Amino acid sequence: MTSTWERLADLPLRIDDYALEPLRMNVSSGFERLSTVIRLRGGGMDGVGEDVTYEAEEHEAAWKAGPSLPLAGTWTIASFAEHVGGLDLFPGRALERDVYRRYRRWGYESAALDLALSQAGLPLHEALGREPQPMTFVVSLRLGEPASLEPLQQRLANYPSLRFKLDPTPTWTDEVVAGLVATGAVDSVDFKGHYEGAVVDVGADPDLYRRVVEAFPDAWYEDPRLTPEIDALLEPYRDQITWDAPIHSIADIEALPFAPRMVNVKPSRFGSLQGLFDAYDWLAARDIGAYGGGQFELGPGRGQIQLLASIFHPTTPNDVSPSGFHVDDPPAGLPTSPMAPRPSATGLRWADRPQA
Repeated sequence: MTSTWERLADLPLRIDDYALEPLRMNVSSGFERLSTVIRLRGGGMDGVGEDVTYEAEEHEAAWKAGPSLPLAGTWTIASFAEHVGGLDLFPGRALERDVYRRYRRWGYESAALDLALSQAGLPLHEALGREPQPMTFVVSLRLGEPASLEPLQQRLANYPSLRFKLDPTPTWTDEVVAGLVATGAVDSVDFKGHYEGAVVDVGADPDLYRRVVEAFPDAWYEDPRLTPEIDALLEPYRDQITWDAPIHSIADIEALPFAPRMVNVKPSRFGSLQGLFDAYDWLAARDIGAYGGGQFELGPGRGQIQLLASIFHPTTPNDVSPSGFHVDDPPAGLPTSPMAPRPSATGLRWADRPQA
């Protein structure tokens, strides 16, 4: 069978020049999010991607340097991806986290695929011989410190059908947990067990894990920190354990402590188009489910991962809600789940980019 990557690798691509466009937003996790739109231009058309690196200074350094990479030329998608993979996308920078190289590479490669498809007059799904489907999604949310039901209740008041993926923290009191259970709206919990030392690290308190599992016995449990005590606690729930932060490649999935039933596939974590599409094929061949994950995209990157979810895993708890839900007071009129697909006539994008 022709692989997903093989259906795209030989697409011709012409790049004349490119531009970087800054984006900023104060998001519900309590920080100012910066991202960068990468706009490749060629033959009177453009293709966009989004660099979702989390360090603000890395975006600001790129904006100051401007479009200085050698990208102009005639390529195929495969040859351009190989070229980008050999470039230092953070010249002169000492990175806090090496995964940022993958995030930025995804921005350039997704922009290249968007442009190549547009130049070929094709939308992604047609190039792949697949049809996008209505996509289910959850809203990823922290409940503040100390934890409060207010952020969730505020969203449910305006969007009563919302489903949530929540990050448990030590300030989840019994009253907060009981209130969450009463909503019946929690599909997933993210223990953030692979972010040791990061701002979102909440440790590995067996009592917190026990209270969450008892309250939400049917939820998905993402990224637990499997200390011996927690591993024993979660052993009856192995089929509900999913993984996100450790997953950058097929090899990372193979290296998990046990075969998963489901994993979070974040395109930007894979970095390269080939790595992502090969992973989709690998998971499908082994009957392992996938759901999409976002990175607080502020621009066209959000619509792109929503489109990919609608093509490859539309019915799973995709953590790719419209970015309007990221702010403290989401506006009216946002799409609800399942979200109808809106593929553009050409490219790797929704018809109305950037997504609300």
